[in-house]
Amino acid sequence: MRGPGSALRAGGAALGALALLCAAGAPGSASAAPAAAPGRLSATGLFADVATHAIARGVLPYSPQYPLWTDGAAKRRWIRLPPGTAIDGSDPDTWRFPVGTRLWKEFSIGGRPVETRFMERGADGRWIYATYLWAPDGREATLAPERGRRAFAESRPGVPYDVPGTADCRACHQGHPSEVLGFTALQLSPDRDPLAPHAAPPEPGSIDLAGLAARRLLRGFPAQRIAHPPRIEAPSPRARAALGYLHGNCASCHNARGPLSDLGFSLEERLAEAGTSAAVLRTAVRRPSVFRPGGAPAVRLVPGDPAASLLLLRMGSRSPYLQMPPLGTHVVDEEAIALLSAFVREDLADPHAIATLYP
Repeated sequence: MRGPGSALRAGGAALGALALLCAAGAPGSASAAPAAAPGRLSATGLFADVATHAIARGVLPYSPQYPLWTDGAAKRRWIRLPPGTAIDGSDPDTWRFPVGTRLWKEFSIGGRPVETRFMERGADGRWIYATYLWAPDGREATLAPERGRRAFAESRPGVPYDVPGTADCRACHQGHPSEVLGFTALQLSPDRDPLAPHAAPPEPGSIDLAGLAARRLLRGFPAQRIAHPPRIEAPSPRARAALGYLHGNCASCHNARGPLSDLGFSLEERLAEAGTSAAVLRTAVRRPSVFRPGGAPAVRLVPGDPAASLLLLRMGSRSPYLQMPPLGTHVVDEEAIALLSAFVREDLADPHAIATLYP
């Protein structure tokens, strides 16, 4: 019989691996600290004029179709490649970005920017991570402490909004072979999922997969994937959106190529492999979980029964020892819970759908 202590030990494998990543840095990296980020956001190259938030020339907006849930914060994203360079897309699932690539993600609550997260690939090939905290007047943002800022704002009355520390950023980004999350072929596909939860329509001038190819900013990517943009193959629009949500919100850690691969639980939709949705479900449907809290379901997904599915229980919890994702959120994503519950209750219980998704 498993008590709470054994449950925590069993579930600690995932969080322990994340902690090791935070301490050790990227696999194969040297021990020396990466280059320091600038002290002010205005020095990172995002703005032509920080006071008016005018974006600098050469900085391209983009919008992933399956965004990460961050307690309802609105987001804007940008990327800048050094002039004359391009992304190496020869591995369609793990793009390689040139040295000097910069990415930004701005988080706003109630129409006011709260933080902007920044990544830059340094001369040694490693990624620099930084977070900038916006002043109340919105005229500048300054570098956050290395440990982040807890309860820096409120996502809604009485609910704290935490700004992550550098180790938190590494814990998510270094769980995948490509540390850049959300800027991928599937996320940038022009064949966007209309049911994807929380997806913002691309703003004018946004770059997508076709635009990257047309501007020769992506090289080596399979031409047929440009002509036929990637999409998640599923028997229903709801199944497509559900699998896309799991890919966008969970696969940075739960994939078959990162440090948590030994859990045998991958939610990553891969372009290089046919039948990826079926492969995803083979690691989830009717599969026992490594983490088994006392009195809770022990199976990841049970067709027809959301209440017996541990994945949904963890998504719906904000207990520090139970919740998924483990970082960056204090508020349950109710829209996603409703989507995934309907997917489990109806799509996974439908004989035709399950034969298509999970042969």
